[in-house]
Amino acid sequence: MTVTVTTGSSAGYRHAIKVNERHELFTDMPKAHGGEGSAPEPHDYFDVALGACKALTVTQYARSHNIPLSGISVDVSSDNSKEREGFYGMTVQLTLHGTLTDEQRAKLLAIANKCPLHKLMTTVEVKIETRLNQGALTQ
Repeated sequence: MTVTVTTGSSAGYRHAIKVNERHELFTDMPKAHGGEGSAPEPHDYFDVALGACKALTVTQYARSHNIPLSGISVDVSSDNSKEREGFYGMTVQLTLHGTLTDEQRAKLLAIANKCPLHKLMTTVEVKIETRLNQGALTQ
């Protein structure tokens, strides 16, 4: 997978994001930090990734096991007030739609906690290597 983030204008903070050259998203800084607040900021996408992964994982599991889940809503809230001390708190609230037994609901909750991004965010050591590309010089 390739993600490319490109400056929208030299005056603001808005950037275009392309994922695999097929999907386009945008990001911006909040107004409180000098941006226009015209798009989600990077922390928002971090939270979105977790919510989306849980929704897709639960839906896929329910379908493959004939559990009558007719829909799911995932609300993710976060607290970054202690991020500089090494703690980023997230709370996920699942709303499962459909005629489900207590056992099915409990199983889907357990599956939600096993989604790949939940595991990535909580159990995997992530290594990031940032390199400088030999890009075009502007004068």
